[in-house]
Amino acid sequence: MTTAHNTTSPQYPFTAVVGMDDLRLALLLNAVSPAVGGVLVRGEKGTAKSTAVRALSALMPAVDVVGGCRFACAPTAPDPGCPDGPHGTGPVEHRPTRMVELPVGASEDRLVGALDIERALSEGVKAFEPGLLADAHRGILYVDEVNLLHDHLVDLLLDAAAMGASYVEREGVSVRHAARFLLVGTMNPEEGELRPQLLDRFGLTVEVAASREPDQRVEVVRRRLAYDADPAGFAARWAGDEDELRGRIAEARELLPRVTLGDRALRQIAATCAAFEVDGMRADIVMARTATALAAWAGRTDVAEEDVRQAALLALPHRRRRNPFDAPGLDEDKLDETLEEFRGTDEDPAPGTDGDDDPDPDGPDGGGPGGGDGPEGGHPPQEGGPEEAPLPPETGLPHQQDGEAPPTPQAPEQPEPEPRPQGGASGEKPAVGATEPFRTRRLDVPGLGEGADGRRSRARTAHGRTTGARRPRGALGKLHLAATVQAAAPHQKARGRRGTGLVVRRDDLREAVREGREGNLVLFVVDASGSMAARKRMSAVKGAVLSLLLDAYQRRDKIGMITFRGSDADLALPPTSSVEAGAARLAQLPTGGRTPLSEGLLKAHEVLRIERMRDPSRRALLVVVTDGRATGAPGAGRAAGGPLARASRAARLLAADGTAAVVVDCEAGPVRLGLAGELARDLQGTVITLDELRADSVSALVRTVQGTRTTHGNRKAA
Repeated sequence: MTTAHNTTSPQYPFTAVVGMDDLRLALLLNAVSPAVGGVLVRGEKGTAKSTAVRALSALMPAVDVVGGCRFACAPTAPDPGCPDGPHGTGPVEHRPTRMVELPVGASEDRLVGALDIERALSEGVKAFEPGLLADAHRGILYVDEVNLLHDHLVDLLLDAAAMGASYVEREGVSVRHAARFLLVGTMNPEEGELRPQLLDRFGLTVEVAASREPDQRVEVVRRRLAYDADPAGFAARWAGDEDELRGRIAEARELLPRVTLGDRALRQIAATCAAFEVDGMRADIVMARTATALAAWAGRTDVAEEDVRQAALLALPHRRRRNPFDAPGLDEDKLDETLEEFRGTDEDPAPGTDGDDDPDPDGPDGGGPGGGDGPEGGHPPQEGGPEEAPLPPETGLPHQQDGEAPPTPQAPEQPEPEPRPQGGASGEKPAVGATEPFRTRRLDVPGLGEGADGRRSRARTAHGRTTGARRPRGALGKLHLAATVQAAAPHQKARGRRGTGLVVRRDDLREAVREGREGNLVLFVVDASGSMAARKRMSAVKGAVLSLLLDAYQRRDKIGMITFRGSDADLALPPTSSVEAGAARLAQLPTGGRTPLSEGLLKAHEVLRIERMRDPSRRALLVVVTDGRATGAPGAGRAAGGPLARASRAARLLAADGTAAVVVDCEAGPVRLGLAGELARDLQGTVITLDELRADSVSALVRTVQGTRTTHGNRKAA
């Protein structure tokens, strides 16, 4: 759906948004300088992320477009390759900047546009229906819940953002059009993280969270209720502030080309990016553009140290992540030390400063117009130094550990244990850290699925290698050209074909059947009982599970985690796309007590039953991490009613449902009972040791989880 302005009621005013100073500042900087590269807004649900983003479109300057052009070509510099071109002299439309929303479930054709293949083959014309990328050209492309976007749509966004153009190709017929847009995304980190490639495409990132101040929360509710009761009247009360802010954006845009980025500021930018070990050079460029926009926003023509510091806080946190378990954020002490070190290296200080002896040369007026005072009416505070105006704690950007923002997992090597007593548990031991994660073998679900695109198991997907052709089911997807020609060829004489053109009818069209990879639900069942409690042993087990979590992140899986100890099993993490949430729960996992293996397996059976009803197309992979021992209530070992017998029955229940399973055998020591292998046999799955789990292990050939009954000792070694 394309949105320019709400036609039924006025948009919620940008200046009426309470708090969230970082978010508003980041959006305004992109309004001043679209070259900054967009904004990624991370935060918990219900924090007005979407409201603030949608309100930005009303503040953006209007644009001139060629009349009748569906691709928003500029009259002064039309795209020479525009499908609606070439453009001559004609009418010019003056229209508001568009904000186009990309739904998470959009199709590829809806995003990039679609060709009429039938007309292309039979008439030789490029009949093209533009997609959302064309609508967003010279405007804003907004993706809510961007972290849930399908991989193939992410790839298309990456290509368009990198090249400033969109290409649509169908079996040799191609169309190209310009697609330069401001990319704005919102996401809840609890639902999963973004791929690093897409993360890097956002110029700035901000963390938002609801304020814990009662007065501010009261004001939020008061304004929202007033807007819902009378949208037009509420908007009218804020119209003056909106006009003032709109005018200030225009002034900053006009000033921007005259802002000077001196050598000292450039050195500070380069030194900061190097100190924080960000990948590539995009961070340096984004920081330079952001610092320049900050100076223009403050009404200055020179970039000051405060601009560089603020630019670093907005542009670097999301670029420092090395894996999904790293918490975003910057060490502000390290940032200040780096800026201090390169403060006096400018050989030609800006006019009006005191030279190298001036600890903060901001120009003759000590900061320029608007350097420290923000406008009235709910506008974001202006560019005072960070010491005078620290970022508000509710944003969570520089203060990840304030206890108020959504929980972000820390590195598993340094967990903060929070032991939770459980009924029947005895001898509980505090949580231990995990060993370093490693690259694991790929564990697949057998057969051919039809789930969401991913990178784990074989599946019929919209992308991948072509394995056949079929009649289209609904709208034509990927054309299978050879099969289409083969279907049309026998009828050419009857259709009165003349010349070289092929007469193609709708019934002749064939679409390609493709095979790729899908994402699965990987459900971990982790033994946290006393038999696993030896510190080195549990550290190795946690390291293995952490490695599997990282593998699940890379293969676009959903994950869940069940732990069992004491007398019961606990669903520690309901199925989610957030592997970092799984890492956090794993880091806090205490050990001790008895081993209720059957309860853990029965809990897994219940979770998988519910998930099959919620998402029938997503297949599950059960990963049981245990030494196979089972203790508990009365009854001995394998005797009828004993813990091992109950565990065997629970495992066979899972096998009867066709659940693909793998048992990671954690048994250690010279004497081994082989109980994990017996459990794998009951699950009709595969058993591997911790050593075999490593991808670089000699015995770690990539093997598919078997869907048929296996016996202990049927493992192969390479």
